[in-house]
Amino acid sequence: MISAFEDRLLSALRGFNHILHAFLAIALVLASIMVLWEFSMDVVHSFEVNNLAHGFLKALGTLFIVWTLSSLISAEINYVHTGVFHVVVFIEVAMISLLRQLIIEPVRTATATNAQNLDQLTSPWHYGLLLASLLVIGILHKLITSSEKKGVIQEAKSSNSILSENKE
Repeated sequence: MISAFEDRLLSALRGFNHILHAFLAIALVLASIMVLWEFSMDVVHSFEVNNLAHGFLKALGTLFIVWTLSSLISAEINYVHTGVFHVVVFIEVAMISLLRQLIIEPVRTATATNAQNLDQLTSPWHYGLLLASLLVIGILHKLITSSEKKGVIQEAKSSNSILSENKE
């Protein structure tokens, strides 16, 4: 009796999880569309005010958000197909966010009106921490992706050895 209840509960939870992932997928698509709209409005606005350099950098920062959303959509597709969610997705999103910060900061500095605010934005510590964070996350990304590749290679070798043993 308890196992039948547990089976129904697990089945209901799996169904609810699928509904949540469908909702996440729809939300990611809608967010991507809205960010692409914002990108196009940034480009149009930069032409209207004839400030292409500033507009380009702002639009590029918006495209980094699209890149992040694309990574999340790819991860969602992978999860729906395989049921596996890779940690490397979070590392890639963190890297993209830091790169976006490094691009957006000069735009904020150029448009700052308050002298005190300008001093806070151009702090060498701030840029140094951003660069150090990017370096650490880059190293972490390299370590994780190289270990995943080794795991795939080892799995392929073990499956090949099993196949060759079965042939004999």
